[in-house]
Amino acid sequence: MMKKAIMLIMLFGTVLLFNACNLDDGQNFRFTTLSIVDAQVPEFFELNQRYSIEVTYIRPDACTFFEGFDVARTAQTDRDVVVIGSVLTDDTACAQLAEEVKASFDFNVLYSGEYHFRFYTGQDEEDNSEFLEFIIPVMD
Repeated sequence: MMKKAIMLIMLFGTVLLFNACNLDDGQNFRFTTLSIVDAQVPEFFELNQRYSIEVTYIRPDACTFFEGFDVARTAQTDRDVVVIGSVLTDDTACAQLAEEVKASFDFNVLYSGEYHFRFYTGQDEEDNSEFLEFIIPVMD
Protein backbone atom coordinates (compact mmCIF):
# COMPACT_ATOMS: atom_id res chain seq x y z
CA MET A 1 0.00 0.00 0.00
CA MET A 2 2.81 2.41 0.92
CA LYS A 3 4.67 1.61 -2.34
CA LYS A 4 1.57 2.41 -4.39
CA ALA A 5 1.16 5.75 -2.59
CA ILE A 6 4.82 6.66 -3.21
CA MET A 7 4.56 5.64 -6.86
CA LEU A 8 1.36 7.69 -7.26
CA ILE A 9 3.02 10.76 -5.69
CA MET A 10 6.08 10.35 -7.94
CA LEU A 11 3.88 9.99 -11.01
CA PHE A 12 1.83 13.04 -10.04
CA GLY A 13 5.04 15.06 -9.45
CA THR A 14 6.44 14.04 -12.83
CA VAL A 15 3.23 15.06 -14.59
CA LEU A 16 3.30 18.45 -12.85
CA LEU A 17 6.96 18.93 -13.75
CA PHE A 18 6.41 18.31 -17.46
CA ASN A 19 3.25 20.41 -17.58
CA ALA A 20 5.13 23.34 -16.03
CA CYS A 21 7.59 23.40 -18.94
CA ASN A 22 6.13 24.74 -22.13
CA LEU A 23 8.58 23.78 -24.87
CA ASP A 24 6.40 25.22 -27.62
CA ASP A 25 6.72 28.91 -26.80
CA GLY A 26 7.41 29.74 -30.44
CA GLN A 27 10.38 31.73 -31.63
CA ASN A 28 10.33 35.46 -31.20
CA PHE A 29 13.41 36.05 -33.37
CA ARG A 30 15.00 35.08 -36.68
CA PHE A 31 18.60 35.11 -37.87
CA THR A 32 19.76 37.48 -40.57
CA THR A 33 22.94 38.62 -42.28
CA LEU A 34 24.22 42.12 -41.56
CA SER A 35 26.05 44.29 -44.08
CA ILE A 36 29.77 44.83 -43.55
CA VAL A 37 31.03 48.30 -44.46
CA ASP A 38 34.71 47.97 -43.51
CA ALA A 39 37.30 45.45 -42.35
CA GLN A 40 40.68 46.12 -40.77
CA VAL A 41 43.10 43.45 -41.98
CA PRO A 42 46.89 43.46 -41.66
CA GLU A 43 49.11 44.18 -44.68
CA PHE A 44 50.57 40.69 -44.29
CA PHE A 45 50.28 37.62 -42.09
CA GLU A 46 53.02 35.62 -40.43
CA LEU A 47 52.71 31.85 -40.59
CA ASN A 48 51.40 30.17 -37.39
CA GLN A 49 50.33 33.48 -35.83
CA ARG A 50 46.90 34.60 -34.56
CA TYR A 51 45.34 37.88 -35.66
CA SER A 52 42.32 39.84 -34.51
CA ILE A 53 40.36 41.10 -37.52
CA GLU A 54 38.06 44.03 -36.83
CA VAL A 55 34.89 44.38 -38.87
CA THR A 56 32.48 47.32 -39.04
CA TYR A 57 28.88 46.39 -39.84
CA ILE A 58 25.50 48.14 -39.98
CA ARG A 59 22.96 47.55 -37.20
CA PRO A 60 19.76 48.61 -38.98
CA ASP A 61 17.43 48.98 -35.99
CA ALA A 62 17.06 48.53 -32.23
CA CYS A 63 15.55 45.06 -32.69
CA THR A 64 18.62 43.64 -34.44
CA PHE A 65 21.44 42.18 -32.34
CA PHE A 66 24.94 40.89 -33.11
CA GLU A 67 25.24 37.10 -32.75
CA GLY A 68 28.66 36.40 -34.23
CA PHE A 69 30.55 35.65 -37.41
CA ASP A 70 30.25 32.92 -40.00
CA VAL A 71 33.74 32.45 -41.44
CA ALA A 72 33.39 29.92 -44.24
CA ARG A 73 36.41 28.23 -45.78
CA THR A 74 35.77 28.15 -49.54
CA ALA A 75 39.28 26.93 -50.46
CA GLN A 76 42.46 26.24 -48.50
CA THR A 77 43.25 29.95 -48.03
CA ASP A 78 39.95 31.56 -49.12
CA ARG A 79 37.46 32.78 -46.52
CA ASP A 80 34.00 34.31 -46.83
CA VAL A 81 33.06 36.33 -43.74
CA VAL A 82 29.46 37.16 -42.83
CA VAL A 83 28.14 38.98 -39.75
CA ILE A 84 25.16 37.12 -38.27
CA GLY A 85 22.47 38.98 -36.36
CA SER A 86 19.15 38.13 -34.76
CA VAL A 87 15.99 40.17 -35.29
CA LEU A 88 13.06 40.23 -32.87
CA THR A 89 9.90 39.12 -34.66
CA ASP A 90 7.31 40.04 -32.08
CA ASP A 91 5.29 43.23 -32.45
CA THR A 92 7.88 45.43 -30.75
CA ALA A 93 8.30 48.87 -32.30
CA CYS A 94 11.92 49.15 -33.41
CA ALA A 95 13.72 52.46 -33.71
CA GLN A 96 15.62 52.77 -37.00
CA LEU A 97 19.33 53.18 -36.26
CA ALA A 98 21.55 52.39 -39.25
CA GLU A 99 24.47 52.66 -36.84
CA GLU A 100 27.96 51.39 -37.56
CA VAL A 101 29.17 48.85 -35.00
CA LYS A 102 32.58 47.23 -34.64
CA ALA A 103 33.24 43.59 -33.73
CA SER A 104 36.24 41.33 -34.19
CA PHE A 105 37.15 37.70 -34.61
CA ASP A 106 40.43 35.84 -34.19
CA PHE A 107 42.07 34.17 -37.16
CA ASN A 108 44.90 31.62 -37.12
CA VAL A 109 47.26 31.58 -40.11
CA LEU A 110 47.95 27.93 -40.94
CA TYR A 111 49.03 28.02 -44.59
CA SER A 112 51.69 29.86 -46.56
CA GLY A 113 51.05 31.75 -49.79
CA GLU A 114 48.27 34.29 -49.52
CA TYR A 115 44.78 34.45 -48.02
CA HIS A 116 41.80 35.80 -49.92
CA PHE A 117 39.10 37.28 -47.65
CA ARG A 118 35.65 38.26 -48.90
CA PHE A 119 33.49 40.25 -46.44
CA TYR A 120 29.75 40.19 -47.21
CA THR A 121 28.36 43.70 -47.84
CA GLY A 122 24.83 42.81 -48.97
CA GLN A 123 22.86 42.18 -52.13
CA ASP A 124 22.81 44.22 -55.34
CA GLU A 125 19.66 45.12 -57.33
CA GLU A 126 19.74 41.72 -59.06
CA ASP A 127 19.99 39.86 -55.72
CA ASN A 128 23.66 38.93 -56.19
CA SER A 129 25.93 38.88 -53.15
CA GLU A 130 28.52 41.65 -52.94
CA PHE A 131 31.79 41.59 -51.00
CA LEU A 132 34.74 43.66 -49.82
CA GLU A 133 37.78 41.69 -50.93
CA PHE A 134 41.31 41.58 -49.51
CA ILE A 135 44.35 39.55 -50.49
CA ILE A 136 46.81 39.15 -47.62
CA PRO A 137 50.24 37.61 -48.28
CA VAL A 138 51.80 35.25 -45.72
CA MET A 139 55.41 35.83 -44.73
CA ASP A 140 57.33 32.72 -43.66
